[in-house]
Amino acid sequence: MTITKSLITNSLSRSCTIPQSVFLAPTLRYSLIIPAYNESARIGATLDIVVGYIAQQRCDAEVLVVNDGSRDDTAAIVRRYASSHPEIRLLENEGNRGKGYSVRHGMTEATGDYLLFSDADLSAPLDEAAKLFAALDRGADVAIGSRWLNPELQTVRQPLYRQLFGRIFNLLLRLVLRLKFRDTQCGFKAFRREAARKVFPLQKIERWAFDPEILYLARHFGYRIEEVPVRWSHDSGTRLHPVRDGFVMAGEVLRIRWYSLTGAYRPPSA
Repeated sequence: MTITKSLITNSLSRSCTIPQSVFLAPTLRYSLIIPAYNESARIGATLDIVVGYIAQQRCDAEVLVVNDGSRDDTAAIVRRYASSHPEIRLLENEGNRGKGYSVRHGMTEATGDYLLFSDADLSAPLDEAAKLFAALDRGADVAIGSRWLNPELQTVRQPLYRQLFGRIFNLLLRLVLRLKFRDTQCGFKAFRREAARKVFPLQKIERWAFDPEILYLARHFGYRIEEVPVRWSHDSGTRLHPVRDGFVMAGEVLRIRWYSLTGAYRPPSA
């Protein structure tokens, strides 16, 4: 999906509707983590939206873009933005490690009290973050964006074959991991700092199935997880192949269960 100038304008105008009360006090700090792999075509437009959002909300925030070994000029574009916007930081992975690794890298480097990660295409508009932050304010430790709690919020839906594979994967998660969320794979999730510091150092899955792993860990440690319906638009340029990567993800789900059974998720202090 190419982010056009009009999309940037629309996204910024929507962000004006975010209630200032969401950002409770100037002492609070928010971290936005954006994993990026070969995103030179859209990372500039995405950062325009992000910088505009932060300026309009006047919130104490940082933006961590995690470059996952991109072969294009993604890193150079982010550096240019960072040179004039001190709230932006570039983190570099050692080669292409995967989205899960990138999110973990950003989460462990972030300094915020509320930590949010979002896909680089902003399929869930950034102003939807208010809903996740509000859930954390209500006492949740983890708030996850959901495309399927209210499907009417989807402006562009996935093709039917992707919806089918999503349903099959969701059934697998319910059977193997007892995760009963409607949508684990939406790339829009927020954590309280304490929960992030407990969960992400134990994350072992580095590619597509990291989402159910971090939810499994959060539930394992007794954290309260709230699923929140968000607006969302399907990106036709997604790199996830539902068949090829679907089999890999199924294997990773079984690995999560194996790690749990063998005690691999015990914190080091235990």
